[in-house]
Amino acid sequence: MPVLLTGALLLLSGAAVVACAVVIALLGRARPRPTARILAAAAGLLGCLAAAVYCGGRLSVTLGGPFPALCEDVNLSGAPLEGLRQEYWPLRNACLYADGSSVEHLPPSVNVFVLGAAVLAAATACAAVFVSRRTRSALVRAA
Repeated sequence: MPVLLTGALLLLSGAAVVACAVVIALLGRARPRPTARILAAAAGLLGCLAAAVYCGGRLSVTLGGPFPALCEDVNLSGAPLEGLRQEYWPLRNACLYADGSSVEHLPPSVNVFVLGAAVLAAATACAAVFVSRRTRSALVRAA
């Protein structure tokens, strides 16, 4: 993915997170509270948050960031630096040493956060659909 596209997706995702938070706040004030709409907005918020964090990490990896500068020429056991390894999914930056050891500079918690937010977004979207259909069927039976 080109740097320009990744940066644009990062900005759009960040703006969407703010917009979803505002929508949830506005829907929370409404009486009666529209549960399905709040769940749908929360799904959008979580999905956009996951996209923003992933795009930020990918942009950092693509631009090189501070990662190569963090690699020591020799590790604590005296093994020389053999190479660098960058992966986009899962986001990973690692210094590889001759003795087989590696030092990662992008914590796995970033990947856990991205995957967790994405799974929660999918689950919340399914819950929103379920609540919406349940509400519609209850309205049809009442009429």
